[in-house]
Amino acid sequence: MTVVWVLSGVMLIAAAAVTMIRLLLGPSTLDRLVAVDTLVAVTMCGIGTWAAFSLDTTVTYSLAALALISFVGSVSVARFRVPDIAGRDDR
Repeated sequence: MTVVWVLSGVMLIAAAAVTMIRLLLGPSTLDRLVAVDTLVAVTMCGIGTWAAFSLDTTVTYSLAALALISFVGSVSVARFRVPDIAGRDDR
């Protein structure tokens, strides 16, 4: 059973690393927004994995808080974002 926990931890760390690369190298703000949402989702998966591993359900309240904050943040950024200058062809 320990192999399952180690493999899930390694996969979550790999997913977070790939997401951070996309966050740092994203050509537009929407790419970075998707990367931040993905990073929050990976974090939520990590918290859920920790809750299953430790059999401690007190950390699950943070899952609801992260989901709400992530949703509100994504909607507000998508609503009020300024278009990127690099993608314009009207120079």
